[in-house]
Amino acid sequence: MRIISGQARGRKLFTPGQSKDIRPTSDRSREALFNIIGQRIKGARVLDLYSGTGALGLEALSRGAKDVVLVDLHQKALDLSRRNLEICMQSIDLAECGQARIVKHDLRRGVGIASLADATQQASFDLIFLDPPYGKGLAEKTLEDIDASQLCADNALIIAEDDSKATLPDSFPIQLTLSDQRRYGMSKFWFYTTKNRGECCPPAN
Repeated sequence: MRIISGQARGRKLFTPGQSKDIRPTSDRSREALFNIIGQRIKGARVLDLYSGTGALGLEALSRGAKDVVLVDLHQKALDLSRRNLEICMQSIDLAECGQARIVKHDLRRGVGIASLADATQQASFDLIFLDPPYGKGLAEKTLEDIDASQLCADNALIIAEDDSKATLPDSFPIQLTLSDQRRYGMSKFWFYTTKNRGECCPPAN
């Protein structure tokens, strides 16, 4: 597994091996996602929930994100994220890219301002990734929490990953609406934007 593009391009990342608790997004899927996101990553504030190895957030950092917060609960994932962040920072010019922080937090307890944003020192984010363990209903639960929170900046993009057989709602009551979905192998990605706050990024070529 490696950083695909940007200042840390080609940097090899530490992986969890055969761990059943951490399932990194594949290089192929990650490349496809960032092709879709395109230039909106530049200067973005990024929240990577259930971050695992940190690959999604660190890819964003490499490509010019302003601020990246990696959130996970499990110590093995936090340790992997720290090691991978150290690798990436060897190649990143802080004058052109932002910085990253790692936060230990139990996302099953919510993502609201009181429980998470205080810890991240960031009130709102332009791009939110969530890649929870498959088949446990955590993707929908976390999306519900995000929908009811103040974590989304104007015109935010929220990308949720789950098993390709899973289904997620087309919209949520307060602010999130589905604008696209893609399948890559056994994984599926749902793209949500905040209602009445602009269009989703253009489709990949």
